[in-house]
Amino acid sequence: MAGPAPSAQPEARSILVVDDDPVFAGVVEDILKAEGYRVSTATSGLTALERVGAAPFDLILIDIRMPELDGPGFFRELQRRDPELARRVMFMTGGAVEPDVAELLFSLRVPYLRKPLAVDELRNTVRRFFLAARSFPGFRKPGERG
Repeated sequence: MAGPAPSAQPEARSILVVDDDPVFAGVVEDILKAEGYRVSTATSGLTALERVGAAPFDLILIDIRMPELDGPGFFRELQRRDPELARRVMFMTGGAVEPDVAELLFSLRVPYLRKPLAVDELRNTVRRFFLAARSFPGFRKPGERG
């Protein structure tokens, strides 16, 4: 007897999109919601820290350059607070990657997407992230027990 057919929809994964441009964050939110993900947005790293303290997220897409608390500052604070969740961060950066940003990305070893984001690239990168995450020991949906 055949098993259940694979679902075209992703599992109900939750994603936090953090960008100081609310229009950009809203577009990313709409694209990911259309793919079946649960998506929240924040317009600052400080707000994002509050959100991750209040709700579990499977992936955090965060802009590198923001006022108050930028992406790297958020990432470092998240590493301090919750190293497992810090493994679920992916940076977004505008246009050409400047040398200081390239060095930072290399040193932190955090994946990134370049803006402007192509819709298919965003969809495929998020799908690949979740497919790869399944192979990491200890990666579970929030609330799952190992």
